[in-house]
Order: sequence, then structure tokens, then C-alpha cells
Amino acid sequence: MASNTGQIGPDDEWLAGVEEAPLAPDLAIIDPHHHLWLRNGYTYLMPELSVDLATGHNVVATVFAECHSMYRQDGPEEERSLGETEFVRGQAAMSAGGQFGPTKACDVMFGNVDMTSGAGVEALLEKHIDASGGRFTGVRYSTGWDANDGIHNVAPSAGMLIDERVGQAAAVLSRMNLSLDSWLYHPQLDEVSALADAHPDLTIILNHVGSPILGGPYRGKRDEVFADWRTRIKSVGERQNVFVKLGAMPIRMPGFEGDRSLPPGSEEVAAAWAPWMETCIEAFGPSRSMFESNFPVQKRWCSYQVCWNAFKRLAAGASASEKRDLFAGAAARAYRMDVSLD
Repeated sequence: MASNTGQIGPDDEWLAGVEEAPLAPDLAIIDPHHHLWLRNGYTYLMPELSVDLATGHNVVATVFAECHSMYRQDGPEEERSLGETEFVRGQAAMSAGGQFGPTKACDVMFGNVDMTSGAGVEALLEKHIDASGGRFTGVRYSTGWDANDGIHNVAPSAGMLIDERVGQAAAVLSRMNLSLDSWLYHPQLDEVSALADAHPDLTIILNHVGSPILGGPYRGKRDEVFADWRTRIKSVGERQNVFVKLGAMPIRMPGFEGDRSLPPGSEEVAAAWAPWMETCIEAFGPSRSMFESNFPVQKRWCSYQVCWNAFKRLAAGASASEKRDLFAGAAARAYRMDVSLD
């Protein structure tokens, strides 16, 4: 097939067309961003994740990323996301049983609460911590918004990350030693800097290299977008309480003229991602930069095996201590994980 566009989920047959030996197979990895769900007829739960984890890389632990999965169907609206936390606890228990391999899958998680609840969010956070069996280490707040109608907005309006109520909730997170994952678009990156300045004791993890917009009204403006994104990302990187996740980038843009009958290999993925990820590593340093799979979303475009090989190609010139940070150390610190990396 030419591509997997339009598939309900990833096309395993298509992905199997490219198989690679894992590079540096002993390098310890914490995957700090993956999902589990039943969505639109596609299943990606512990059994499916374990198949990807068994493709040759030394993934010692993973972090579950909130994705509106398994919410409660009734009860108070603000408590329905507790269903996801309860679900993750169950998936982690399956992993801990050992039947799905040695990886400590869903070792910790970050979930969803209404950040506009302000200081009133504390009671709900306590419920998430309890429901998770101690795995709940933070919240993700998605505020992607752009004024152009051609961009899909996930927030109701602009400036939600720096809303006064969100600032009050952020103060609660900081006091409770919980982190905040931030997902937004690159023109909004200055909001991350502002929040980091206002709450210097809050650990903020910026998702997906700051999500540069390369489609819609920005299509064909890659150089312009890169220059704007680079200026903003360097500024965010100056804030020592902000980490960055490296992943979830396009591989083949719509104008790609090569062979689409096979998925990309790790050399192609690394080449596509290098300018963005190398800029982030320079801005944040390896100690605050972490490679992420973003599976199963990323699985629509490349396999787990290829994804981590691409990251290892990108880090080929790094020292041993820098690789330790990029692949596991930064994630362990950001999410306060007690995981052996030896």
C-alpha cells in the first residue's frame, strides 16, 4: 500500500516492511510519553504495547500520557477523568505481573484535571494520587490555539496557559510536588516562559518540541516557521524548571516525492527530525531533554523499533552521560521515578 492514511489505526503489515536491528541495544530507555486506549475501533493496551516494547530496545520503564482514555461515564463531570487514572493503575498492575516482559510499563503517569478550577483543584489531585496507587505524578494541560481557522484548536480561547485561574492551579501543583506537561503550538511558546517565570519551583515538561505548525496556513513556510520557533524555544530553554520532550514530529511532509510503499527507516526519520531536536538539545541541554515515542500515535508513520533507532542516530555524537540523560535520566528526574538505569 502507498501509505496508511485513512486507517483506523496503524498498519502493522505496512510497518513490517522495514525491520532494523536495534542500535545500542543495552542503552537504558525510559519512554516518557505513550498512550493506551480503545479508540475508533483500534485497541492499544498492555498486550499491544508489550509487543512494541519487545522489539529489541532496552526500555526499562514508561510514563503514561493522558489521552482522555477510559473516563467514567457518570458522576460529577470534574471527576470523570479519574476513570483514566484507575485504568492506568490496572494496566500497570498487568505489567508488574511480569507476563508482558521486564519493562515497568506505566510506572508513573500524568493525567487530566480542570486547571481553570484554580486553587480548588487540590482535592481532585488528591483523589487522582489515591486512585493511581501513587503513580500519579502530574497533569497535562493542552492549550493549543491559533487565530487562523485552518488550525484545529484544542483550547476555547487564546492565552489559557497564562490564565489567572491556571496560575493558581499551577501553584497547587508546585506545592504538591506535581509536574505540569504543556502541549501547545509554537506561536504560544512565550506563554510557557511566562508560566515558568511565575512558578520557578514548578517542573514543566514541554511536549513535542513545542509543536511547530507546519500545515494549514503555515504550509510551505517551513523556514519561516523554523526561525520563529527557534527563537521562542531558545527562550523557553533558559528557564531551568522546564524540560522538553523530543518526538511527535512529521517525517514525510505532503510534498514528499519518494517511495511511500514502505515506511521510513531510522535514517530517514533522523534526517527529518535533526534540525528541530538538535536545536532543542542545544537550548535545554541533555539534562532537560528526553526522547519520547508518542505511541501509538507515531505508529501510524514508523515502528517503535525504527523510532528509537532514529533517536539513537540523533544522539550518536553525544557522550555516555549525555545519552543517559537523553534516553532516561531527564525523564526520571522530571517525573521523580525510582528506576534503576544500570
